[in-house]
Amino acid sequence: MDIILREFIKKDLPQMRMIWNEVVEDGIAFPQMELLSEEEAEDFFGQQSYNGVAVDAETKELVGFYVLHPNNVGRCEHIANGSYAVKRSARGMHVGERLVGDSLRRAKEIGFHILQFNAVVRTNYSAIYLYEKLGFTKLGVIPRGFLMKDGKYEDIILFYKTL
Repeated sequence: MDIILREFIKKDLPQMRMIWNEVVEDGIAFPQMELLSEEEAEDFFGQQSYNGVAVDAETKELVGFYVLHPNNVGRCEHIANGSYAVKRSARGMHVGERLVGDSLRRAKEIGFHILQFNAVVRTNYSAIYLYEKLGFTKLGVIPRGFLMKDGKYEDIILFYKTL
């Protein structure tokens, strides 16, 4: 699949919301439990430092996106945090790899010094493989830090990469 990476535009919001809600519904990666409404999505995505989207060059369909924002405030706002979502039908096609690679470049351009992930679920093997492949450092594990959709708790891993 040939992918075009670009900054989101307002007309992308319905597709971004749909993909975000797919990940939330899966209940195995994002901490959110409630789906985003149209109004909440506009507010949420509007508050980010950057929203990047992946578009299938042939079909013009939005197949994934990422958000970047400060991981904390004040003296720690130079550390970025990111979230990545890929449409179910496009998973396994390296869209996530393209999104993470683009986010590293964009985060540095924006002025962030580090990209940190606070809660990578231990069973999210493809994300862990990708982050390790791209040179992220594993900070540690928080036992039982994530409530899975099935009601079981799973460990979460923290990762970071200096930009």
